[in-house]
Amino acid sequence: MHRAALVRLVEEQLLALFSAGKIAGTTHTCIGQEMAAITLAQCLDRERDIVFSNHRCHGHYLAWTDDVEGLLAEVMGKRTGTCGGLGGSQHLHARGFFSNGVQGGIVPVAAGLAFAKKLEGSKGIIAACIGDGTLGEGVIYETFNIAVKWKLPLLVVLENNLYAQSTSQAETLAGDICARATAFGMPAFHADTWNSGLLARELRRAVDGVRTDSVPALVRIDTYRLAAHSKGDDDRDPGEIERYAKRDPVNRLLERWAREDPSPLDEIKQRIDQTIARVEQAPILALETLMPRSENCDELRPARLAPSTQLDAINRALHLWMAEDSTVIVIGEDIRSPYGGAFKVTRGLSERFPDRVLNTPISEAAIVGIGNGLALAGRRPIVEIMFGDFLTLCFDQLLNHAAKFRGMYNHQVTNPLVVRTPMGGGRGYGPTHSQNLEKHFVGIPGLRVLVLHGRTDVARVWTSLRTEQSPVLIIENKLLYRSRGDALLPPGYTAWETSGRFPVTILRPAETADITIVAFGCMSALAEQAAARLAAHEEVYAELVFPLEVSPLDPQVIVQSVSRTRKLLVVEEGASGFDLGSEVIAAISIAYCGMERLHVRRVAAAPLPIPSALVLEQQVLPSVDDVIEASLELFDE
Repeated sequence: MHRAALVRLVEEQLLALFSAGKIAGTTHTCIGQEMAAITLAQCLDRERDIVFSNHRCHGHYLAWTDDVEGLLAEVMGKRTGTCGGLGGSQHLHARGFFSNGVQGGIVPVAAGLAFAKKLEGSKGIIAACIGDGTLGEGVIYETFNIAVKWKLPLLVVLENNLYAQSTSQAETLAGDICARATAFGMPAFHADTWNSGLLARELRRAVDGVRTDSVPALVRIDTYRLAAHSKGDDDRDPGEIERYAKRDPVNRLLERWAREDPSPLDEIKQRIDQTIARVEQAPILALETLMPRSENCDELRPARLAPSTQLDAINRALHLWMAEDSTVIVIGEDIRSPYGGAFKVTRGLSERFPDRVLNTPISEAAIVGIGNGLALAGRRPIVEIMFGDFLTLCFDQLLNHAAKFRGMYNHQVTNPLVVRTPMGGGRGYGPTHSQNLEKHFVGIPGLRVLVLHGRTDVARVWTSLRTEQSPVLIIENKLLYRSRGDALLPPGYTAWETSGRFPVTILRPAETADITIVAFGCMSALAEQAAARLAAHEEVYAELVFPLEVSPLDPQVIVQSVSRTRKLLVVEEGASGFDLGSEVIAAISIAYCGMERLHVRRVAAAPLPIPSALVLEQQVLPSVDDVIEASLELFDE
């Protein structure tokens, strides 16, 4: 109970600091719910277990760590905070503790951490703390299904405080809370914060069951939040709040201390006051030390053109990495033998590594989230998304989780998640299976995006991924799976590449180049065909630049080429508008600000859904003729 009182007084001070203007943004207190966090921490093993919390995480954090100074400094934006002030109130990390403010998204991440615990055989478990409002998120049920099928040691602790922000549960929640878990075969337990004996007993039963049997379970803890959802926005009935305040065990404890012996209360207050005084004098983080640095790509060397198809090269790279590194785990839909994935990239893997290649349900958000958790635990997860169009279903896991963890936790963790997926048209798959969606994922801080082109040295890419510490999204192309890197170059051309880990490939004509063509993905093949025809029939020579790493994009090689040609054409398969080409042109324009006029053109897909009929699809997607026409327009300017 002493720890519960500490949580209460710390959070009351946070609200006071907010009112005094010493805290910006927001803060979500758990005032009234403290006993759930305290009792959970008492039932877990700090040496083996992990707690994953949500936006209302202060109580869980303090119950687990007793780190008052780390929490106060973090919320006050100080360098001495648990995440250097980068995470703030909702995004905390310490040994054995994580939190993220996105509702529901933490559950598959926690399941991934639970999977890692199972693999290491430590008998550790993961407790994922959510609220009743989070039950509206579908990714929770995706995760329940996988956790039960894979027998993951996951404990879901649901703090049922009757409100989602200010909306009553009566307006939004259908059915029974515990039945949601039991429908998947998960044991469900029920307790509340007003009966400490029952709460401890049910939590202990749940923890012991998950640890012993490695089966997930849910504990519903009925409770009540006495303070506002955030700061002061509270529209609930004051009479209802007052009734629960009278029942609150922490209020009763504080009243008893005030009446009988105020020394414990005075001791807590003194600790908090002294901590705040120290925190107010603490420095803030120097953000410039965290800014990413681009690789030096000045050095050019002859390109290595791989003597195999991309499909075979990717498959071979996966086999090799899995054979040499037992931490690599491949998960995805229908990737095991005999099917081996929709495009057969994973063929044979499950026969060699049956325990590390797993078929999943059609649950893109959950499987990427599980990959996130595995990566946080030190594993090397590779997630296949069957079609790139389906990345939209796991966008939250890429944007708000994978890309954020390292940065918002002040680089205390690594997250080497690899997500690979095929994109592109040309096969008549229609509007929802033929898109190029790269532009929706580039520019996300913390997420590296690679787009394979026709000359990519796939083996080198996968070798570089072995030392990567941040998440990587790899876009493959359906039409390039059967292409060979060592196919004949356009007549008179030589192939060069930069020296970085994810090199840029440059095809140079023997003659002085007239224009620069930057092509992404499968458009590299169109650019090569166009260059051959331009040289043969028009005596127009193009230098071709094929970036592999499109986010973050280092424009240095493109700048060097355009400095010679002064004419730039960007070709991509994605729909035109707010696209990769726009970023390239913007970067080059900045480099040439105030200098001689730069001539630019773009070729991209028409801004239409991609038709299923091939004859119509060909009219929407870029063609060789489109590239030639745009090149000649540039040449004539």
